[in-house]
Amino acid sequence: MEYCKLGSSGIEVSRLCVGCLSFGKPFPDSHAWTLNPKETETIVQKALDLGFNFFDTANTYAHGTSEEYLGRAIRNCIPREKVVIATKVYFNEGHLSKKAIQREIESSLKRLNTDYVDLYIIHRFDRTTPIEETMEALDGLVKCGKVRALGASAMYGYRFYSMQFAAERNGWTRFCSMQNHYNLLYREDEREIIPLCKQEGVALTPFSPLAAGRLCRPTWKADTLRSQTDQTAAQKYDSTESSDYEIVRRVHETAENYGVTMTQVALAWQLAKGMTAPIVGATKAKYLEDAARALELSLSKEDIAYLEEPYQPHRVAGPAYG
Repeated sequence: MEYCKLGSSGIEVSRLCVGCLSFGKPFPDSHAWTLNPKETETIVQKALDLGFNFFDTANTYAHGTSEEYLGRAIRNCIPREKVVIATKVYFNEGHLSKKAIQREIESSLKRLNTDYVDLYIIHRFDRTTPIEETMEALDGLVKCGKVRALGASAMYGYRFYSMQFAAERNGWTRFCSMQNHYNLLYREDEREIIPLCKQEGVALTPFSPLAAGRLCRPTWKADTLRSQTDQTAAQKYDSTESSDYEIVRRVHETAENYGVTMTQVALAWQLAKGMTAPIVGATKAKYLEDAARALELSLSKEDIAYLEEPYQPHRVAGPAYG
């Protein structure tokens, strides 16, 4: 495993992050493929054995049980100070109001069974709350020691800049990371948010780097519970299957040429594009082993150009929620 600093925070993170969307109780309105506490602990222990120290969850993943299962697994596997835990706030009552932020951080800390989170991320931009109210509330969490650093996720570049500017103007804590939607099948953030973050020294920790599995296999769909039930992923990707499948084919071809897996090619492309720590979800230990080997693969400029060439502009997905 390789490690780097998370933007300007000084926090050292593994170059791949464990996504915890698959941890927690299954719910009719949520993800049906989630792992129980024992299975979660198995994945967490495997991640730690491979050198992962960065875990990403959210207050709403599996109705909060993702945080519970992650907190329990970490408590059983490793001293708290040895890992970096990120969680999120927004998809809750009050979104990013001061009252909501203060309520939600307390609930997250309780579920995670920890006194602090390393990275507190706003899940989306809140159009209903003044930016200053949000940034002051977040800064208060840093000042009182409940949060070490702040991050943002999936928003338009001008909104992110506006929040950073408000923090700088008032002497509040700025965001050190951006968790954006980015992979070989969705590259719209190359227009604004990625160049802005690189310019400002903000770490990039993209979600869905494997496009919900579509960049991991030569066939578009798979006979798995997630493929059959994940409507969110279907909405993101399936409408552009006809144009995007050529990219999948080229990932497969490149993997065959190097004698590696498609997962490794897709993640190596992310790292070559300057991503700090792509977020990789896993329901089986072997998936983490596969992902970790991406750090050993170096793609040429010709490889990158070949993989990118078929891409066509897509409808924006992610920031539109906020």
